[in-house]
Amino acid sequence: MELTGLGLNGELKETARELCGPDLRLARVTAVDRNRYVVRNEQGEVPAELTGRFLHAAASSVGLPCVGDWVCVQYHDAESHATIHDLVPRRSFLRRKSPGKNIDFQMIAANIDAAFVVQSCHFDFNVRRLERYLVMVNEGKIEPVLLLTKTDLVSEAELERMIGDISAAGITARIVPLSNVTGAGVAQVREAMEAGKTYCLLGSSGVGKTTLINQLLGQDALETGAVSGTGEGRHTTTRRHLVMLDNGALLIDMPGMRELGIMSEGSGLNDSFAEIGELAARCRFSDCSHNNEPGCAIRKAIERGELDAAHYQSYLKLKAESEFNEMSYLDKRKKDKAFGKMVKSVLKDSRK
Repeated sequence: MELTGLGLNGELKETARELCGPDLRLARVTAVDRNRYVVRNEQGEVPAELTGRFLHAAASSVGLPCVGDWVCVQYHDAESHATIHDLVPRRSFLRRKSPGKNIDFQMIAANIDAAFVVQSCHFDFNVRRLERYLVMVNEGKIEPVLLLTKTDLVSEAELERMIGDISAAGITARIVPLSNVTGAGVAQVREAMEAGKTYCLLGSSGVGKTTLINQLLGQDALETGAVSGTGEGRHTTTRRHLVMLDNGALLIDMPGMRELGIMSEGSGLNDSFAEIGELAARCRFSDCSHNNEPGCAIRKAIERGELDAAHYQSYLKLKAESEFNEMSYLDKRKKDKAFGKMVKSVLKDSRK
């Protein structure tokens, strides 16, 4: 297989040639499990680990490889395993705030062309959560496609209402309703995936992601859990990994995410709530707080029913959360740098 079949394009190839040089070879990360990696090149997959120099040079977890990354590697012992020396700059990415109280980024996947955001019509449907996913996807410069699964468990009227709720929130991404039971919509998903392009599935546990992958593969290649009495599938995916479909498309499966903290640099929020930014630009005052000021275009749009109030409140909540996390992250980075300088100073003095 050529590397173009693994998603390598001309821009990445040129960048990788300069970075890897003549001594290292280019490979793609296909699986990550804690600090263990699997990389793939033209010949196949092998386990890999980071060099000490790479680990030392990485300023944060953002600088470590994730599934979908292209890396410069050196093979050992008849190419039975490899060491990762460098990371090729990403052209797109998925990341979120690290789960829990730790204020840091967590890389999820990289070099993705389109993200299938999956929600179940039966128990998981939530427009506010969908907006969170879209902020993440837009932040990473990835095209979103919405998949509404388990349509066999709801009526046509309920499905239309859900699609209407999505439209009312100003979400314009393509929507594909599907059922893994009847097979409806699966062909549309398969047709949307092109050879040599990389896709991923995003969604909560139990919405049918693994079952969909098996449908796309045409076999039960991945384990799925039993379905509960509520219609929820039990979560089975335990690590992120990249698989290849028969048509040459590449798909990243990943565990469901219980926490979806937002740390946006602004572009993800602005792209996801573009209509709010357009309205704010029409306000009479440039510093309008959108509360009681005269000539506020946002308040007027809400009163006229042109802007959904819940959608606007969601924007305010995500904006406040993102700004808080971003400030905390920058403060953390400053402290880390100050601590690093102190350690270097102590070590320098001890050598005198």
